[in-house]
Amino acid sequence: MQERTEQEIVRREKIDTIREYCNPYPERFESNYEIKDAKNLEDGTANVKVAGRIVLMRKMGKLSFLTIQDIEGRIQVSIKVDMVGEENYQFFKENFDLGDFIGVTGEVFTTHTGEKTIRVDEFVFLGKALRPLPEKFHGLTDIEACYRNRYVDLIMNEDTRSRFLLKYEFIKQVRRYLEDKHYIEIETPVLINKPSGALAKPFKSHHNALDIDVYLRIAPETYLKRAIVGGFTKVFEFARCFRNEGMDTTHLQDFTMLEAYCSYYNYRDTMSLIEDMLKTVIGKVYGSLMVKIGDKEIDFSKKWEAVSFRELLIKYVDIDIRVANTKELLLKAMAEKNIAVESEEDINSIGFGKLVDLLYKKVARPYMIEPVFLIEHPIELSPLARANDENPSLTDRFQLVINGAEIVNAYSELVDPQEQLKRLEEQAKLNAGGDEEAMVMDTDYIEAMEYGMPPISGWGMGIDRVIQVLTNTSNIRDNVLFPLMKPIGKEEKEEV
Repeated sequence: MQERTEQEIVRREKIDTIREYCNPYPERFESNYEIKDAKNLEDGTANVKVAGRIVLMRKMGKLSFLTIQDIEGRIQVSIKVDMVGEENYQFFKENFDLGDFIGVTGEVFTTHTGEKTIRVDEFVFLGKALRPLPEKFHGLTDIEACYRNRYVDLIMNEDTRSRFLLKYEFIKQVRRYLEDKHYIEIETPVLINKPSGALAKPFKSHHNALDIDVYLRIAPETYLKRAIVGGFTKVFEFARCFRNEGMDTTHLQDFTMLEAYCSYYNYRDTMSLIEDMLKTVIGKVYGSLMVKIGDKEIDFSKKWEAVSFRELLIKYVDIDIRVANTKELLLKAMAEKNIAVESEEDINSIGFGKLVDLLYKKVARPYMIEPVFLIEHPIELSPLARANDENPSLTDRFQLVINGAEIVNAYSELVDPQEQLKRLEEQAKLNAGGDEEAMVMDTDYIEAMEYGMPPISGWGMGIDRVIQVLTNTSNIRDNVLFPLMKPIGKEEKEEV
């Protein structure tokens, strides 16, 4: 165990003194206002009871000022010897430290400097912090420490608190919007027999009681569609998903995905739904549809245009994928223009569709700032999407791109079980050939489809990703409350 600092030793010694006076970890405190609401009370409002953590403190002879806070707000508190008594005041001065919790009762007033304050006539000790907070003027600035000790990051950094409050307000407003549209929120399994629902490498585990291998879901898609088979017409789920693949500033192995499905819709209907939903939600969360993201100001109120892969590649690199319509021809066209793409897999082992996607991500996506719907995806990228009636090599699918990031992925869903079987067979061959992201055969899902599916359109939105875009954070982990981190010292081998 790490050696204790002098401050930690002193704080522990105070516990015994506090016990003689009161319980240092009492059972409860009955507030009658939240801190954020107390700040808006009129001067003279009496018997105001609030509780919070002490984050600033100035102890003086007969009058002390402290600031207490919770996740949503902070307020100044004054403790005066004449109001609380000599003994209580002395106890406060000797035993309260930054980071401790306090409950106060008093009257609201405004200081001559304009600070809304509670003049305390009673206070209660509500919890001792045995570790000191970081130095108040610098807060917690080490990025890795912010991820590992998010609780300290939340205490010390207002921008962190604001970011996560925005995230959960965004989720609340999305849920409210979907419920108002008569979508029903359901739950689907996290442990599954077959990894399905997206192209990704799964996490594998073993179920001891059943003695079978299981996988953490990579998406809830096929189970939400099973619910449609069972009679639900509009369903959604905020699903924790897991993909055992590369980590970078925009991808994590575990993340929150919102997926929703609507019977009798096609992808164009979903496009309208997504545009209306995000305009509604962003307007409520930000109070405006003109949102500043970094050094850019994005106007979400405009009509969002739709553009195809083909149009983008012609625009940015003058390559027509109707002409360079095989992997070999596309690689040749890229070589002629001296364009190389990055891939975790051998570039020669991937298909035409994935190559188109990699090329678009390199040459076009970074420049797509205003909200844009990307359409006409090659069918190889979308094994669960419906083929376009006029051009079966493409799918009825779109992705919403904002500020160079893919926010929403949506399809007209494939509901033909025979066609789905054929595509899964092709995916299974790719998987057997070494493509760990390709899907495996899922006969149970095919059986569900054979009971009959209506026309369906579905979509998925990475919650952490959309918040990353809206808040202009450089790393997606900035928007995950408790991201997975490699244990400290993991690289060191344990001695046997």
